[in-house]
Amino acid sequence: MPEPTKKDETPNGQPEEGVAPVSNGPPPLPEISLEVSPPQDDDPAPTAPSPTPQAEDANSPKKLSIELPNDSVPAMGRKDSVWSLGEGQPPEELEKPIDTPPLSTLLIEKPQSATVSVGGDVTFIAKVEGKDLLRKPTVKWFKGKWMDLASKTGKHLQLKETFDRLSKVHTFEMHIIKAKENYAGNYRCEVNYKDKFDSCSFDLEVQESEQGSQSIDIRSAFKRSEGQEDAGELDFSGLLKHREIKPDDTPEIDVWEILKNARPDEYEKIAFMYGITDLRGLLRRMKKIPKEEKKSEAFAKKLEPAYQVDKGSKIRLVVDLADPTVDLKWYKNGQEIRPTPKYIFEHKGTQRIMVINNCTLNDDAAYSVAAGDEKCSTELFVKELPVKVVKGIEPVKTTVNERIELECEVSEEGAQVKWMKNGVEVPTGVRSRYRVKCEGTKHYLVIDDASREDTGTYSIMATGGTSEAHIQVDLKPLKVYQDLQNMTVMLGQPIKLQCEIYPGNVPGRWYRNGQLIQPNDRINIIHRNRVHRLEIEASSLHDAGDYTFVPEGYSQSLSAKLHIIDPPKVHLDSLNFPDNTMTIVAGNKLRLEIPISGEPAPRVVWMKGERVILESGHRVRAETYGDQTSLTIDVTEREDSGNYKIVLQNEAGEASASVKIKVVDIPDPPDAPLVPEVGGDWCSMTWEVPKYDGGSPILGYYIERKKKQSSRWMRLNFDLIKETSFEPKKMIEGVPYEVRIFAVNAIGVSKPSEPSKAFTPLAVTSEPTMLVVDDVTDTTVTVKWRPPETIGAAGLDGYLVEYCIEGTDDWIVSNNELTEKTKHTITGLTPGTKILVRVKAINAAGASAPRTIQHSVLVKEVIEPPKIRVPRHLKQTYTRRVGEAVNLVVPFMGKPRPKVTWLKEGKVVDSSDVSIRNTDCDSIIFIRKAERSHSGKYEMTVHVDNHVDTAIIDIQIVDLPGPPQSVTIEDVWGGNVALVWTPPKDNGNAPIIGYTIQKADKKTMEWYTCIEHYHRTCITITELVVGNEYFFRIFAENMCGLSEKATQTKKSALIVKEGLQVKTHEFEDHDFKEAPMFTQPLINTFAIAGYNATLNCSVRANPRPKVMWMKNKIAIIDDPRYRMFSNQGVCTLEIRKPSPYDGGMYTCKAINDLGEAQVDCKLEVKGGFTFYELMQRGVPLHLIDQYMSETKTVEQEK
Repeated sequence: MPEPTKKDETPNGQPEEGVAPVSNGPPPLPEISLEVSPPQDDDPAPTAPSPTPQAEDANSPKKLSIELPNDSVPAMGRKDSVWSLGEGQPPEELEKPIDTPPLSTLLIEKPQSATVSVGGDVTFIAKVEGKDLLRKPTVKWFKGKWMDLASKTGKHLQLKETFDRLSKVHTFEMHIIKAKENYAGNYRCEVNYKDKFDSCSFDLEVQESEQGSQSIDIRSAFKRSEGQEDAGELDFSGLLKHREIKPDDTPEIDVWEILKNARPDEYEKIAFMYGITDLRGLLRRMKKIPKEEKKSEAFAKKLEPAYQVDKGSKIRLVVDLADPTVDLKWYKNGQEIRPTPKYIFEHKGTQRIMVINNCTLNDDAAYSVAAGDEKCSTELFVKELPVKVVKGIEPVKTTVNERIELECEVSEEGAQVKWMKNGVEVPTGVRSRYRVKCEGTKHYLVIDDASREDTGTYSIMATGGTSEAHIQVDLKPLKVYQDLQNMTVMLGQPIKLQCEIYPGNVPGRWYRNGQLIQPNDRINIIHRNRVHRLEIEASSLHDAGDYTFVPEGYSQSLSAKLHIIDPPKVHLDSLNFPDNTMTIVAGNKLRLEIPISGEPAPRVVWMKGERVILESGHRVRAETYGDQTSLTIDVTEREDSGNYKIVLQNEAGEASASVKIKVVDIPDPPDAPLVPEVGGDWCSMTWEVPKYDGGSPILGYYIERKKKQSSRWMRLNFDLIKETSFEPKKMIEGVPYEVRIFAVNAIGVSKPSEPSKAFTPLAVTSEPTMLVVDDVTDTTVTVKWRPPETIGAAGLDGYLVEYCIEGTDDWIVSNNELTEKTKHTITGLTPGTKILVRVKAINAAGASAPRTIQHSVLVKEVIEPPKIRVPRHLKQTYTRRVGEAVNLVVPFMGKPRPKVTWLKEGKVVDSSDVSIRNTDCDSIIFIRKAERSHSGKYEMTVHVDNHVDTAIIDIQIVDLPGPPQSVTIEDVWGGNVALVWTPPKDNGNAPIIGYTIQKADKKTMEWYTCIEHYHRTCITITELVVGNEYFFRIFAENMCGLSEKATQTKKSALIVKEGLQVKTHEFEDHDFKEAPMFTQPLINTFAIAGYNATLNCSVRANPRPKVMWMKNKIAIIDDPRYRMFSNQGVCTLEIRKPSPYDGGMYTCKAINDLGEAQVDCKLEVKGGFTFYELMQRGVPLHLIDQYMSETKTVEQEK
């Protein structure tokens, strides 16, 4: 059995890079150390496994350390060598093909391999030539195949880039600082620039220090230093560097053996016992110690790690089973092997043998055997025997077009050989000129049609030897049977150049003016036997020149001249302009280039009309060069538009053509726009199209506006307006505006037009409101109205009143001049006619919409019963002070004009004392200076025919009261004085509301107020000074103030000293309890519909009574339309916005334990509603019916 060899495995089963390939001789076995790692646990900070340190020679290179995956460890758990600065690309990505650009020579200086000691520094330099580079190239540094070092820079790795501007060289440096052992390995530098790529590999060897590591204390190696950056990691430097061993009297203890034999839960205790502080590093080191494999339960003896066999031989794979009854299965590359003549299975006791017969290269694979749940595997290497050359090839000398056959014989049939020419393998594909055939042990190389390129050294290579020979192929002598002839051809005609030479199979090349001619769609090169012909379908000017035919391999050549003639022609089709018209924007530069042709070159003349354009022109000039002529206009203007003529002349003829140039420009600005109509926030504007459209149709217009006082224009439209009218909107009423126009064509926007005349948006007012008939007589109709709700900035100039006879549409203006009043009387009417009346509001913007009376008005005076509308404040007593003016206005109604009379206390009012003025609708009573004699009840009577209405107005003129009648000192005791007085004789026509008591010392007679606003007629003054003698005086007070004089006590009160006894009077407590009694009753009240009304009364009772309000004998409870107040005995009922059906009889009732009392009043609400209005307000039908019946009853009573 051949000696088994060990083979490294990669995830894909291919040999690892760095293992030498199989050669002719026996290959040397690479020295490879195998390490089987246990399954990885869930370490929070996993690191790549590192080999166990071994004692080696310091100068010996490092061995390649590769992990073989265990059966229990998945292949994905493997990692290649790890750079100490961090983790990199996962190994599964290594299998992916990397697209690398083709190599080029960018590096002018490549980094070289280096050797450094542990802890030393090393620098690698790469230089790139930058003369032909437009920017800096991209450089990457890698370790191994995949690790990009750009992300690993730090304290151990630094990358630097510099550029020398003089030499144009980019320099890239990689500095490795304080190298460690695991820094050793293969490195690669890659350079990229656009589609160029260059790469260079180099090695770094890290040598250990010369000091040994035999006497290292594990306890000192795993001590963690304070502030150490790699705390918790295994410190290899502590294991490698030599440390002085201090003598210790304690016996040496092998901590490793203790840890190996201890349980994992005892590691921390042992580390603490022996002073090991880096427990994490110790645990990681323990994981990396190889573990002894457990004894297999299924196999007594497993397969060897690897086997080797010669090709064509057989090999036996033997395993020894511990349990012969276990089922056994063999696998090749994971596929189960079935018994065949090639694979034979044998059983010998506990041995199980698989024999592989006639081994071939296909048998080179991984084999495994499974016994139950256990499995063992191995590798089989098939060694191929070298093939030797028995008979070599012989040299050959021949001429072109001959057949060459090279023959060689080898030692083995069907052996693989390689044919080489000048060291390069000969192509033997389908389209190759070389044919290879094999007959047994003989191999042939055949060249059917030899050429001079076939000259060279040919060799055949086998695995066991080579053979080579030289082949020489020479040319045959050249003979010319027909030479080339000079030709003259018209442009566009076909060309044929032909010659005839011998030998006929010699190819050749055609040249024109020294340039090689290649065949294409127009040029055809024909070689038939001895005839060589050049055919050109349609000749061109470029085809003219010297033609040469050169036979391949010969120095002799054949020549001829070809001359092309062509009449002049102008090629306007290439311009691609419709109708040969070129359009250009004014102000731009025009350069019109027109191709021309003609041989010889024609003379060119440009003309516009009868004027010739010269080449020396300043702004407009013509130029001709080569095969084209050009017209240049530096700055185009409108006048440059027109037809331009080109005339060509040469010896072959004459030609002419015309080109039209159209210069377009922005249009002229339109004229100032007109504003014919103006509204409240809008206007209408019109304008005319521009006189000149710039040579391009007008596409539309832009409109801008601004306030007259402003300089800022605002665009009103962003989409072009096609029409010549527009209505700007959203303007501020009363502000002057101006508008302007821009015309737009395909070239651009014109300059703005002149602004329009300033205009001010003004709006007519809204229609007048509440137009009603105020009065009608036999010849007049009086109407009144209210101003419009919206007037606007134009204001209101007045009103125009119009009327028309019912049945006609002829409106007659009643007032020729505008009236500013909101009331107007139409005169000159015919009695008995019916008219319609309307009113318009007029301002600067015009007339508003008319407000028309809905129903026609009959011109006939109607008798209206009089009705006095007493103001609310006159329904109660009207109070004024003496000397104040009294001015009362009492409105009334009635038609025709009522007659008004005033009576006081049944007598006619004296006109000399009281001034009375009557109008059509009211009566005014005026007293310039009121006196108390003016007080009383005034009766106003209004007469219209037999109809009469009366109203009573109570006027009270009040004055200051007189002093109390008498003041007496009732009693004096201690520091107290009792005073009694009688009310004043004159109360000033107003109730006395209080008294003011003052005191004065007899010595000084300075008066001091003791109390104010006192209501009773007796009082006790206290806190008087003993020994003083006092006088007292009292002022009476009413609503006008204090009385002018005071009543003083005639006698004084002497405050005697202590020791004196004062006689006290016995008295009984007064009983203040009383039943409710209304001191101020309710008063019949008239209310206006829609305005709040109040009912007031005052009640006196003790204890405090309960107050209840009723309407029509029904209690008012929780009604939101009513609010009830009670303050100091004053009871108030507020009716919020009453309506006619709120009228009725209201009652206020007060109740306490001693009794009850009530007062009534009648409330009448004026300004009634129609049945339709009550329905709109949502009033129930029964209430509407009640209200309508009550209203009808009241009217009948009146």
